[in-house]
Amino acid sequence: MNKITKGYRVFEVFNYVFLLIIALICVLPFLHVLAVSLSSDAAANSGTVTFFPKDFSLEAYKYLAVKPEFLQSLLVSLKRVVLGTAVGVGITILCAYPLSKENNEFKARKYYVWIFIFAMLFNGGMIPTYLVVKQAGLIDTIGALVIPGAVATGNIILMLNFFRGIPKALEEAALIDGANHWTILFKVYLPLSTPSIATITLFTMVGHWNDWFGPLLYMNNTANYPLATYLQSMIQASSLIKDATDPELIKQLTAIGNKTMQSAQIFLGALPILCVYPFLQRYFAKGITVGSVKG
Repeated sequence: MNKITKGYRVFEVFNYVFLLIIALICVLPFLHVLAVSLSSDAAANSGTVTFFPKDFSLEAYKYLAVKPEFLQSLLVSLKRVVLGTAVGVGITILCAYPLSKENNEFKARKYYVWIFIFAMLFNGGMIPTYLVVKQAGLIDTIGALVIPGAVATGNIILMLNFFRGIPKALEEAALIDGANHWTILFKVYLPLSTPSIATITLFTMVGHWNDWFGPLLYMNNTANYPLATYLQSMIQASSLIKDATDPELIKQLTAIGNKTMQSAQIFLGALPILCVYPFLQRYFAKGITVGSVKG
C-alpha cells in the first residue's frame, strides 16, 4: 500500500472542511425558511427565528392544504413537469443520436451542429418569441409552457458526447445482426446511457419547475399559473387578507401572517425537487463528467 503523506492528510482535512462549509451555506437558508414557516406570526416578524421554530404552529400549512389557488397551481406545475420533461428528454435523445455519428455516416451533421450552436448563442428575443407563441395559438395552454423551451442545446451536446463514448463495436455488432437505427438506439444506446439520461432529466425537471417568467408572459388567466409563478405573485402581494370575505378566514390569515405564509409556500415549492434529487444524484456526477469530456 502506498504511504499516505502528511500533506495529503492536510489536504483531505481541508477538503472536508471546505465541502462542509459549502453544504451548510446551501442547507442553512432552507432550514431557516422551514423554521419560519413553522413559527408563529409574532416570532417570525420579530426576527428571532433562526434554524429552529419558535411558538410552533402548523396554521400556514393547514391553510395552504385547502387553498384552491395553491392546489391548482401545484397541479399545473405537475402537469408541466411531467409533459415538459417527457418532451424535452425525448427530443434531446432523438437529436443527439444522429448528431453523435461521424461526418461520413451523416453528411449533413456539421450543418445541424452549427444550427444548434447558433440557436444556443442567439435568439429572437422576448417579443418575437411571444408573437410566435401567440400566432401558434398556444397562449393560455400547457403547450406554451412546454414547446418554446423543448429543445435545450446544452442537453443535446451533453447527450451526443455520451453517445459518442459508447464503443462503436456494439453498434457494428447490432448492424450485422440486422438491427436498424431505431433498434440500436433503444436496445443498445439508451440502456447504456442511464447516467446521462438521468442528468438531463434532472436539468429539465428543475428548469420547468423553477420557471416563473414564461407563464407570466404566456398565461392571461391566473388559474393557469404554475406554482413558481403563483408563489412569485403571492410574495409580491402586500396583503393576504384583501381577497378574504369570511370573518373566520380573515381571523386565520391574521394569525398566520405574510412572512410565515410565504415561507411555507417557498418550502412546499422546493420540496418536490428535493424529493426527486436523491434518486437521480448517483447518476448525476457520471452523467456530467462523461457527457462533457468525451467527443
